[in-house]
Amino acid sequence: MNLDTREPKIDTLGVLETAALLRELTAGLIAVDDFDEALAQLVRIARDAVPEVTWCGFTALRAGEPAGVAASDPGLAELDDLRHGPDSPAMCAIRRREMTIAEDLDTDDRWPGWTVRARGLGVRGVISAPVDVDEQVIGAINLYAGAAGALATRHQLTAMLLAEHAGLLLAAVRDRARQAAQAGELDGSLLGEGVVGQAVGVIMTQRGCPAPEALDVLRSAASSLDIPLREVAERLVATVSRPREG
Repeated sequence: MNLDTREPKIDTLGVLETAALLRELTAGLIAVDDFDEALAQLVRIARDAVPEVTWCGFTALRAGEPAGVAASDPGLAELDDLRHGPDSPAMCAIRRREMTIAEDLDTDDRWPGWTVRARGLGVRGVISAPVDVDEQVIGAINLYAGAAGALATRHQLTAMLLAEHAGLLLAAVRDRARQAAQAGELDGSLLGEGVVGQAVGVIMTQRGCPAPEALDVLRSAASSLDIPLREVAERLVATVSRPREG
């Protein structure tokens, strides 16, 4: 009896493609603080990087309600939009918290209305994977193929890894957006505060710059001198208010 002792063949190309996809996705979203912009980047990168995937979309829910979509191709956006009806692969993936796959929409009858629209737009296969972002936002990333049977087993693995990675990156995007909003509120509070507002006004006059830039100058000085922002402001105001010697 002959035993095959060779190592099992690994789809190395698929591994490399998936690693490249996740790396590109990280690079594309690492500095983004706008959620809609992040979704637009996500679907574009996924469409361009995953072989046999012709289009990509994202369906988002916030607090259980439809919260917008992103589509790599605007003509297919309605397939990701729950306002056209909740009976879709994306909603199925979100409800069940598991990947939903339709290799051939010509023979799949799970979402009749959605499938008719999808076939009319040239879609023949779909994989929808649930994405957990944070306590408020969940969604699904949807990979579409223009040919039946084009989405193979490796696409399911890629979709799963993509969904996990996208969830982490999108959560970070939302955190950065919250931090930016809080910083904006703090800036507004500081600018309205007496001595800090006066110091900002002095810097604006001296440099001819807007208030946010002047506040950044003040913060930089406080950091360099390792003293509180208010103390830097007090020193600056005291300096310019000091009568000049004749």
